[in-house]
Amino acid sequence: MSSTADITAAPEKRRQGIRWGELAPFIALAVIVILGALINSNFLSANNLLNVVTRSAFIAIIAVGATFVIASGGLDLSVGSMMAFVTGIMIMSMNAMVPALGNWAILAGAGVALVVGSLCGLLNGVIVTVGKIEPFIVTLGTMGIFRAFITFLSDGGSIPIDRSLREAYRPVYFGDFLGIPYPVLMTIVVIAVGSFLLYRTKYGRRVTAAGSSDDVARFSGVHVGRVRTMAFVIQGFCVAVAAICYVPRLGAATPTTGQLWELQVITAVVIGGTLLRGGKGRILGSVAGALILEVIANVMVLSDMVSEYLVAAVQGAIIIIAMLAHRFTNAR
Repeated sequence: MSSTADITAAPEKRRQGIRWGELAPFIALAVIVILGALINSNFLSANNLLNVVTRSAFIAIIAVGATFVIASGGLDLSVGSMMAFVTGIMIMSMNAMVPALGNWAILAGAGVALVVGSLCGLLNGVIVTVGKIEPFIVTLGTMGIFRAFITFLSDGGSIPIDRSLREAYRPVYFGDFLGIPYPVLMTIVVIAVGSFLLYRTKYGRRVTAAGSSDDVARFSGVHVGRVRTMAFVIQGFCVAVAAICYVPRLGAATPTTGQLWELQVITAVVIGGTLLRGGKGRILGSVAGALILEVIANVMVLSDMVSEYLVAAVQGAIIIIAMLAHRFTNAR
């Protein structure tokens, strides 16, 4: 009798563990928010919270794409450099089309960005799957290539938006609908589409299957190469969406645009519950991870307890701690 009870209890414990694992990023976010409120009363002001959510939108959007890549067993270190490159190409395209299209050049430039971002992702995916090279090595190489291209295109300086487009484009970042900033609305759309693809389609099931085991996925009829390549394309598309929202914030692309964003994106995905070795993806968790990083950075700036120049160090420490937590949890 006792052995039967143990057998039936084991699945229940596993189910409870899974639920707690999924809630962990949101519990951590709530705790950090409470600590932020205790450290500085200005933290909970409406303007500050809205600023935090809006600033986290870029990493959150890219993290949705990274969830697909990592869940499929891949890794993309080039997203920050890709962001800079896509942003530069987008601005150059808009500026070139202004004489013929006027303000419609913004929409045309956004289309160019989506195409270029997807092609950058396709490049990464094809080299990884066809060339059978480790994603770490491939995207480390393309990270340098994309960064070099934007440095060359900008001649080491910046690529600004045409003056005639600035006012028309400004609302994309600074505007809102019913009080919700447009970057946040865009993030919600990306979350909805990404969640549908990952959780409600055959492709989403194939992503996790490919990440769990190459051999088992192939025996099940999954074309692992195509699945992973498409994951990289989704990543590139999400980078382009983030670029479209980001451009009106600074109004220019520079060689430092998106610098270290790959660290933030991977950290957000990992602390959100997606396994770095693949096989499991948590889109809402990745978004919560992006919020956690931005809240921590915001609290550091408001508190004056730690220099804001150490934000990247804190983010690096967070990903190490998250990986250790994954390792010890799985060891049990």
